Amino acid sequence: MSAPVTDKEKRKQISVRGIAQVENVANVKKSFNRHLHYTIIKDRHVSTQRDYYFTLANVVKDHLVSRWIRTQQHYYETDPKRVYYLSLEFYMGRSLTNTMINLGIQGACDEAMYQMGMDIEDIESYEEDAGLGNGGLGRL
Repeated sequence: MSAPVTDKEKRKQISVRGIAQVENVANVKKSFNRHLHYTIIKDRHVSTQRDYYFTLANVVKDHLVSRWIRTQQHYYETDPKRVYYLSLEFYMGRSLTNTMINLGIQGACDEAMYQMGMDIEDIESYEEDAGLGNGGLGRL
């Protein structure tokens, strides 16, 4: 029989370091093509700008999720106090561009799309604005 595995050892077995490496253009292109083929299930011959938008969103999501999991693992290990505050009383705007900027990958994504013959601004235009109804927008 094997020795019992502790919680800390279990978390080490599920390491997310290196899952989403989109820091450089080659990795962005590789991840983009992988998501286009296996997530969107299309190829470049039949894909639309909308398909490219969802593909790029998945590339960005991969990078965001790996960071989020590492943060959650750190919180689990250190058990810090947390304060939760939720307010949607502001205009959010488009989140794909904001997320790429915040993650520091906008330049790599922009260059990768350019090298593959796509305009990132056209792709980003497919994101809907977060229309929040009357909550807050009427006062702007």
